[in-house]
Amino acid sequence: MARTIGILTAGGDSPGLNAAIRAIGKSAQRAYGMDVIGFKDGFQGLMLNRYVRLDSDALSGILTRGGTVLGTSRARVDRMELADGSVMDGRAVMREIVEQHDLEALVCLGGDGTMRNALKLQQAGIRVLAVPKTIDNDVTGTDVTFGFDTAMGIATDAIDRLHSTAHSHHRIIVVEIMGHEVGWLALGAGLAGGADVILIPEIPHDIEAVASSIQARKEAGSAFSIVAVAEGAYSRNQASSQAEILEEMEMAKGNERRRLRRILKDLQEDRSKRTPHLASSLETLTGLESRVTILGHVQRGGTPSAADRLLATRLGTACAGYIAEGIQGVMVASRGEGSDPVPLKEVAGITKFVPLDHSWLSSARRLGIALGD
Repeated sequence: MARTIGILTAGGDSPGLNAAIRAIGKSAQRAYGMDVIGFKDGFQGLMLNRYVRLDSDALSGILTRGGTVLGTSRARVDRMELADGSVMDGRAVMREIVEQHDLEALVCLGGDGTMRNALKLQQAGIRVLAVPKTIDNDVTGTDVTFGFDTAMGIATDAIDRLHSTAHSHHRIIVVEIMGHEVGWLALGAGLAGGADVILIPEIPHDIEAVASSIQARKEAGSAFSIVAVAEGAYSRNQASSQAEILEEMEMAKGNERRRLRRILKDLQEDRSKRTPHLASSLETLTGLESRVTILGHVQRGGTPSAADRLLATRLGTACAGYIAEGIQGVMVASRGEGSDPVPLKEVAGITKFVPLDHSWLSSARRLGIALGD
């Protein structure tokens, strides 16, 4: 009997997922004689045993398609929501389904949340490998994740287009860019798009310092500015508030600790107001009319770039090779033009932030781009 592998995609959709599915499936079939099945809608589909055969016809024509042909969902394998609203640990059920299909391995394509889920499945006795994707580029242990290049290109194009209207109307345009809790996407797109200010979570910003840099541009004859801000960016005042609450929580007990936890959660989740508040503050401090553009999910859609197709194809074919070698419990990491199997326990739950000595930040400072510090 032919060996069989399973594939699923989890978390947010990302350009290059279909290229990776195609690479894993075709190389597993053609190079190693394996059969391939795909579970629909991520870990939920695995638990419900909702699968399709990924034969050559199913894998044909998907290289350039955005999204994922398998569908996706956000779920924790140890806290699966059922149709009746109840919650259960799904790992035992998932292991039974993997054994039922006699899978050589289960391949999970996703970001940091998927790495955590994959590690939990490995600990439950399932032979699992993970391939890192996310537009945020926040998975540690790999040079880059597929999806990032496409999203950065889309955000850069948006900044390019915003320059003309900012210049014409002498405005500040604050463009919010995705990235979750890290600044890779905003920093890369801001540099490539020629933003005048780039604000990222790794550098809590001083709103008055940002305003001063814009005012200096105005006095030098540039009566407009583009501010690229990561969705997770926050001010020094917000950082101080969080630090104070965390310090109080260490001493608090019972109801007081619960109250402080609720306040902290509100501070951390109040993202939707951050960018509009930033724009309003800059307008007040500089006297320049300000407008907000939130790119949102448009950054995740559409045809993957050539770079993301190549990366997904490299990692996908490498993944099939690792399975054939009997390697499991790893993330297939990008290393230069090659790959490396990194143990899941070394990457799951660890966020890759922008290092403060990163060359992109050094370039931004040398160009005179304000970083809010």
